[in-house]
Amino acid sequence: METTAGKVLVIDDEEKMCEFLGLILSQDGHKVLTATSGEQALDMMRSKTDLDVIVTDLMMPGTSGMDVLEEARRLLPETPVIMITGYSTVENAVQAMKAGAFDYLPKPFKVDEVKLVVKKALDRRTIALENKRLRRELQAIRERSGEIIGTSEKMQEVFRLVEKIARTDATTMIRGESGTGKDLIAREIHMQSLRATQPFIGINCAALPETLLESELFGHARGAFTGAVMTKRGLFEEADGGTIFLDEIGDISLALQAKLLRFLQNREFIRVGETVARRVDVRVIVATNKDLEAAIERGDFRSDLYYRLNVITIHLPPLRERKSDIPLLAKHFARKFAAKCLKGPISFSDEAMDALVNYDWPGNVRELENAIERAVILMEGNDLELCDLPDEVIEVYEKTTSAAHGDTSDESFYEAVNEYKRELISCALAKSDGVQARAAEILGLKRTTLNEMMKRLGM
Repeated sequence: METTAGKVLVIDDEEKMCEFLGLILSQDGHKVLTATSGEQALDMMRSKTDLDVIVTDLMMPGTSGMDVLEEARRLLPETPVIMITGYSTVENAVQAMKAGAFDYLPKPFKVDEVKLVVKKALDRRTIALENKRLRRELQAIRERSGEIIGTSEKMQEVFRLVEKIARTDATTMIRGESGTGKDLIAREIHMQSLRATQPFIGINCAALPETLLESELFGHARGAFTGAVMTKRGLFEEADGGTIFLDEIGDISLALQAKLLRFLQNREFIRVGETVARRVDVRVIVATNKDLEAAIERGDFRSDLYYRLNVITIHLPPLRERKSDIPLLAKHFARKFAAKCLKGPISFSDEAMDALVNYDWPGNVRELENAIERAVILMEGNDLELCDLPDEVIEVYEKTTSAAHGDTSDESFYEAVNEYKRELISCALAKSDGVQARAAEILGLKRTTLNEMMKRLGM
């Protein structure tokens, strides 16, 4: 590993020792700051957060090297601390190592020893910062993938399959209805793979016209077409070493299918306007909500490309086929949006949760997420009630409930209940001279709940 020069703080109550160490380390290009007391060092540490290494004497009057170490661990946790000690205090140095010191230098020491231990400390810091960066990136991916939630058997099977294939480079096809989370599964595969620290690049193939899509995927040469004022790298090049995710693969043209097939066969592509083939190391994951087999029969999709893409297939179930996961997802989204809206923990009424589970969610997880976001934004307080949900969810729930109770005389139970609600609201409005806030108090409802109820009842 190549180590660059760093900023080193040298602490010793002997000024000559500070000068000596400063001279040694400056020879290797390090920027050296010195302090002749522990107190002075602490002030410098509090004002300078970009220190790469701290070299401190262990035995100093007043604020000792151990005090410096303790404060460094608190203020600058990625900055290694090297202790300087005499032979008589080696035991103390060992204690310092146990307390978190990187290493120690016993007096008298050689110049090369000083340089070597500082180099090792800088290497350690470089690795620590890189690991911290990677953890942040992986955490960001994890957060983006946080909606992959489910304890249902169908989702557990998906998770097991993801785990099996993640550490391979097999081309993978993810199939499922719109809104089921195909992009999240693709990210999860990448995150669990050996490519996790490399780029993950996704593109919706249906969102761009053919000519622009080819340029986006494979890049183009300057002057390749009108508007190509400079050479551009494509997404396949940008994803080199990582994963490329092609969503809505069923929407690409036959001409572009041929070029994608060539890449899958030879791992080569040609930029638009060039003739030279380029190679990249990229894992390909695709997704579709279309019936590709039917598209092949119509001549809209190449069978040879289909078999190249369909090495491993993951089928994502629609939300209506894993209703046991709806409460988990709903609570997850409620926590997510409550935090964004600076609200406290959200609780669901039994009616509201029953309605969520009862609804078929044609837009799948995406539709559920949008419904919970809307509810959290518009609701008053922290109790999510039935009236906070979208009208279509409420209507299905009330119709289902009325059907379970049968009919009442000539009208359905559903209509009978609604008529009873209208009568109650009308009476409350009459008692309150039409003031909705007072009517809501009489009925024991929130004003927003009353407003929503009146809208649904056509009042």
